Amino acid sequence: MNKFISVLVLLCLPVFAQAAGGGHNEYLVPAPINMDDKVSLQRGMQLFMNNCIGCHSAQYMRYERAATDLEIPPEIMKENLMFTTDKIGETIQSAIPRDLAKKWFGTVPPDLTLVARIRGADWVYSYLTNFYEDDSRPWGVNNHIFPDVGMPHVLSNMEQELGEDKFETAMADLTNYMVYMAEPIRAERERIGVYVLIFLAILFIPVYFLNREYWKDIH
Repeated sequence: MNKFISVLVLLCLPVFAQAAGGGHNEYLVPAPINMDDKVSLQRGMQLFMNNCIGCHSAQYMRYERAATDLEIPPEIMKENLMFTTDKIGETIQSAIPRDLAKKWFGTVPPDLTLVARIRGADWVYSYLTNFYEDDSRPWGVNNHIFPDVGMPHVLSNMEQELGEDKFETAMADLTNYMVYMAEPIRAERERIGVYVLIFLAILFIPVYFLNREYWKDIH
């Protein structure tokens, strides 16, 4: 019994440590995303392609898949959103070769395909909306969510032009797209899940009565 209690305490230590460590960040806020809002997803992809793809890649997402899922006509995709290739079946690659990126930035900027799934939508949205001026940093900016970040605030001009409210709306669109990109099947999976739950609820009724009928004469 004592051994069991000791093992249980050891298993719970990481949880206690996290609670005691105060992992909460006051700047982390819920991301206002809606995976069913195709217009938001389209705007988000436009923002991603115009502002992120210059340095980052999304090598696990194909242009054709995004065009189909987000209901973007292929000709519009090719004319307005494809800057590094003219083949719609290819994956989204950075405009900067990896060797040059490493030379200029000291490291290759990370691929962004799965960042929303790894970090979470709230983290991505809060990160995008929490840059602030910091003269001690190489790029003159820092981030409340990612302290000592090595990335410049590439959206600073947009933030100044749009104002706080419209900029946050734009970042919600960008986050929405990045959440979709991290798991394109998510919306369909959630829709199928609803039908599965309905089916199980209906199935429960005959199973319940069948079980009661089977056991009624067994004492």
